[in-house]
Amino acid sequence: MKKALRIGVTGGIGSGKSLVCKIFQHLGAPVYDADSRAKMLMVSDEVLIRQIKREFGEQSYQVGGELNRGYLSKSVFNNPAQLEKLNQLVHPRVAADSENWFERNNGAPYVVKEAALLFEAGSYKQLDKMIVVTAPEELRIKRVLVRDKNRTADEIKKIIRNQMPESEKIAKADFVIHNDESELLIPQVLKLHERFIVNTKK
Repeated sequence: MKKALRIGVTGGIGSGKSLVCKIFQHLGAPVYDADSRAKMLMVSDEVLIRQIKREFGEQSYQVGGELNRGYLSKSVFNNPAQLEKLNQLVHPRVAADSENWFERNNGAPYVVKEAALLFEAGSYKQLDKMIVVTAPEELRIKRVLVRDKNRTADEIKKIIRNQMPESEKIAKADFVIHNDESELLIPQVLKLHERFIVNTKK
């Protein structure tokens, strides 16, 4: 059976990768949002829940089973080693979950996996092609401040520093989408969509 082409979409915070994925979705491509799925797995995957409690303490979860986001954020936000530890627990479970999702969506010409840390987590190895969405840092900070009133510019800069530098991501990419307001986004996505459709017909 012919497998769906697996496309990864990544980019730093505020780059617009979710918007790019929404366009792909409107064009009919199934999209796996790794960051949303990770949040869901952290409260539904028994293996992951046990691992998080063992590493970060029972207080990582509230009495009703919800994730204690405030506690966990404080534990990892200013501590790169703890953040790395949490990522090492979450990423393998997301990788397994996305593999199952790929199998379920094999009938599509191509599928899209969106994640902030595709390169960092090593999950890009599951994929056939990688798209990096890029935008200048100032513009990315401005976008995040507009959408998330609780964050400060300093907090966003700290997140950016913790992510792989954009230049490194671009060097690893098969395709780059520029979301810097100098060129339209939809034609760039449409061009790639047509390319992926043609590839799957060969």
